[in-house]
Amino acid sequence: MLWRALADAVVVVHLAFVAFVIFGGFLAWRWPKALLAHLPALAWGVWVELSGQICPLTSLENHLRQLAGEAGYRGGFISHYLLTVLYPPGLTRPDQWGLAALLVALNALAYGRVLRRLALAPRAGTARRS
Repeated sequence: MLWRALADAVVVVHLAFVAFVIFGGFLAWRWPKALLAHLPALAWGVWVELSGQICPLTSLENHLRQLAGEAGYRGGFISHYLLTVLYPPGLTRPDQWGLAALLVALNALAYGRVLRRLALAPRAGTARRS
């Protein structure tokens, strides 16, 4: 029971991490320091997508499921849990590259706004003093 609960907890953490990779740049609109955590997470997500590697959290979940007496699964976390949601049937490697580009573009949009606000912040501070 404990191993299954731990495996389920890994799934929740993994889902939260995937959501953070996709949308974390937008958190920086409110909390600019979120960029410090999001940049490495984004780099990891893009690397996993482009390389076709499996995230270590997937291996951890499978190991915990096996300790619980359950069968693990082959392939990656996203393909097991989110394939039909994020990846339509017949997805090809070029499609995955396109999804990685979309991930980068979405976050470039988020970062662009944050960087613009940070660049304008010193000017706004001096304008108020005048």
